[in-house]
Amino acid sequence: MMTLTTHDTVAVLTLTNGENRHNPQFAKQLKQTLVEVVADQYHKALVITSSDEKCWSLGIDTEWLVPAMKAKKADEIRTFMYDMDDVFKTLLLFPMPVIAAINGHAFGNGAILACACDFRFMRGDRGFFCFPEVDLSIPFLPGMIAFVKKAIPYYRFNEMKLTGRRVTGTELATDHVIEKASADHHSLFTDAMAFAATFDKKRAIFAEHKKRLHKEIVQIIDEENKPFIENLALMV
Repeated sequence: MMTLTTHDTVAVLTLTNGENRHNPQFAKQLKQTLVEVVADQYHKALVITSSDEKCWSLGIDTEWLVPAMKAKKADEIRTFMYDMDDVFKTLLLFPMPVIAAINGHAFGNGAILACACDFRFMRGDRGFFCFPEVDLSIPFLPGMIAFVKKAIPYYRFNEMKLTGRRVTGTELATDHVIEKASADHHSLFTDAMAFAATFDKKRAIFAEHKKRLHKEIVQIIDEENKPFIENLALMV
């Protein structure tokens, strides 16, 4: 589902499963891969990208979730939701910069994953960023709302969340949601890697900054998400 390579001091996590949908296997493998990134003391930054030409990540794997809900696999669904919360918290508190190189569509939970990263680059020539949950009858968990608001200005998030409109990289660059709308796929990776290579921060201070900066967000994830997950109140 993903590979991990190292370019000088930059770890590159490449999602390799096509649309890169989120399901139990994806969550567990991503958690483990993030552990591997930290284990290499030479890593100074992390770039997350995709091998697919069209998609960075299209979010929840509905082909897994819908049958699981019909089969009442409550424990499996809850475990997945908690694992994804762990992924989001890990990224929020990661002891080095995390840069999303969004080379294609980022929809739903995929867009939310990008927002959990510290910085984002996106192609300007193709690919959309979208929260389609309003059309799918899926409300955001409180923790998701909290950390998406750190990445997207409230007025833009309000519009995207309530309309489900697909937004381009050029629009997101204007709102400073992304650092740059790169010309094409090659330029995107070059730009993201060049930015990542500028970081040479000590992990302890970087982690402490993020711990204090995102304290309230992590608290919301830990406290306010749980009732919705336990009751499986994931759809309306």
